[in-house]
Amino acid sequence: MDRKAYIDKLAAQLKQWDAEIEKMEAKVQEKKADTRILYNKKIEELRNKKEEAQNKIEEIKEANDEAWEELKSGTERAFDNIKNSFHSVMSKFK
Repeated sequence: MDRKAYIDKLAAQLKQWDAEIEKMEAKVQEKKADTRILYNKKIEELRNKKEEAQNKIEEIKEANDEAWEELKSGTERAFDNIKNSFHSVMSKFK
C-alpha cells in the first residue's frame, strides 16, 4: 500500500471514531449526572487518543519516503491500541 492510500485509510478510521464519539455524547445526555461525569471522562480520553492518532498521520505525511515505512509499524500499533480503547468504552455505552 502506498503512503497516500495508507493515510487515506487512517483518515477514514479517524472519521469513523469521530462519528462514534458523537453517538456516545448523545447517549451520555440520557444518563444520570454522576454517570455522565464518568462517561464524559472516558469520551475525553478517547478524544485525546484520537488526537494522538492524528499526530501519527501528520508524522507520516511529513516523513521522507524511507522514514514513513518505519513509522508505519508504530502507527499501526497506536491505531490498534486506540481501537481497543474505543471498543472497551463503547461496550459500556450499550
